[in-house]
This record gives sequence, structure tokens and C-alpha cells, in this order.
Amino acid sequence: MPIQVDPQTDALIVVDVQRDFCPGGALAVPHGDDVVPVINRLLGLTDWLTVATRDWHPADHCSFTAQGGIWPPHCVAGTEGAAFHPALDQPRIRTVVSKAVTRDAEAYSGFQGTDLAALLAARGVRRVFVCGLATDYCVKATALDARRASLDVVVIEDAVRGVEVKPGDCVKAIDEMRASAIVLAPSGELTALR
Repeated sequence: MPIQVDPQTDALIVVDVQRDFCPGGALAVPHGDDVVPVINRLLGLTDWLTVATRDWHPADHCSFTAQGGIWPPHCVAGTEGAAFHPALDQPRIRTVVSKAVTRDAEAYSGFQGTDLAALLAARGVRRVFVCGLATDYCVKATALDARRASLDVVVIEDAVRGVEVKPGDCVKAIDEMRASAIVLAPSGELTALR
């Protein structure tokens, strides 16, 4: 069923499409770079608010194994690994939101410790389309927080990939999102409002 995108009240949130989360990176999501061509099409779909989130960690971030966390060092602020994927159509991204920027706070969600909710509210956004990496962590957390902010949420199925620390994590994440009234839809269903 077609979903009409209204640039006045809809926004696209591109979650963490950074080098370290793509093949060859420090915390690579399998086939993570497969989302880039789909996201580029979405970025050019209409003249809508486009936001990209990024991990922007200090070098001693609490999520890193050396600090007792569960992840290898990744997306350290200012490094190559923290840069967006080189094929991502960055000129079409209007706003960049940096998260997990302090040593002692983890933030999987683009809303956590940022001004994203205020930005969307100020623009009159009522529905967000979420895509990026990784399905079972930052995509899920961002989508769930968008629902908590009383937004309608659509996750673009063919524009997300999961890290699957444990087999089945992505299925669980999708079930959790659906249980929160988040819609999952393929990118092909989106059409620009004429």
C-alpha cells in the first residue's frame, strides 16, 4: 500500500550510517553498506526534513571494552571511523545530531541527550521515517523514543541492517517495534505527496 510522504509534517531520520558500522569498520554490521543506495533514494524523495544521527564518542567512552563496556572502540569523535559512509548523499542531509558524546553516558537513541525531539517539534513534524544501522540497537532505540515523543513512526525495512550479537536479536527488535505501533514498510511504498 503506498505511503504518501508529506514534506510539511514528515521527516527522515538516518541512523548512524558511519564507516565503523560498515564492512571493514571497527564494529561492522553485516552488509551494513547495503542500506546506502536505498537511503540515498529516500534522501532525494522530496524536500523534507532529513536528519542524520551519529555516534560521536570520546576515546574513553563507557561502552568500550577497556572501560568495561561491551563494544570495541568505535566512532571516536573526529576519526575516520566516525565519518559517514563515503557513498551517503551527505549534501541532502539537513541536520546532523551527535549522540553518546560524553564519557559516562551510553545513548543508542538519537533522542537521548540530544535536541532531536525539540527540533522535530519546532518543524511541526508528526511522523518520522527511520532507517540506518543497526536494527537491533540504535534504529530500534530511536524508533521507540520517537513513539514516546508521540510521533508516528515508519521503519524502512530494506534500509536497515542488524548486528545480531545473539541470533534472533533483529526479529526480537522488529517484534518490539511492532508492539509499539511502529509500522514497517519497504522503501518502494513511499511516494512523494504531489
